[in-house]
Amino acid sequence: MYAVFMNDGLLQHKFKLLKGNEPFRGKGVRKSLRLLDYWKWSGSVLLDNTSRGILAEFLIATALGFHKKPRKEWDEFDLRMASGTAIEVKSSAYVQSWEQSKPSVIQFGIAPHRSWNAETGEYREGIKRWADIYVFCIFKGKKPLHPLNTSKWDFYVLPTKTLDQECPDQKTIRLSSLEKLSPRKCCYTDLKETISDVEHKIKRQP
Repeated sequence: MYAVFMNDGLLQHKFKLLKGNEPFRGKGVRKSLRLLDYWKWSGSVLLDNTSRGILAEFLIATALGFHKKPRKEWDEFDLRMASGTAIEVKSSAYVQSWEQSKPSVIQFGIAPHRSWNAETGEYREGIKRWADIYVFCIFKGKKPLHPLNTSKWDFYVLPTKTLDQECPDQKTIRLSSLEKLSPRKCCYTDLKETISDVEHKIKRQP
């Protein structure tokens, strides 16, 4: 991490990918303790809602080829393509990390919200959906299968404009209702092409 000062005098932190072998420092800390130990401790349960959501973002970032920069935790949307197109990522799964009597109902949060800009540290005016494209990600394994298996994921790509037209104030959407909006469904292998096709469709619209 390093910091630079912006034109308005605001301190802006810039981050780079860490390797995992960075040591913890301080009195009483074991000399062998590394950042990788923390990563393993905090992120090994990939079926947790938070971890699964971040993993879904990572899968999309890798499919698009821009996973070489650290993820931003709080921003107006989850990912931005080189073209400037903004992507919001939502994830759901049938299997959770806790005990279940039956598979979970697939649903996603789609509520319009205020926007906090990570680069300026300020909220923007208005409540809306800030991304151009939503990608809904479903880990479809019905047994406790490992989420790192990309063949166990389905992806549904939808222009935000469709949500705004059909579900303007809706806060959540179930899979059955999402499918009625005619999203582009694809597997991981076709994710980049599918997102690009939806992006081109958006740009062709007046």
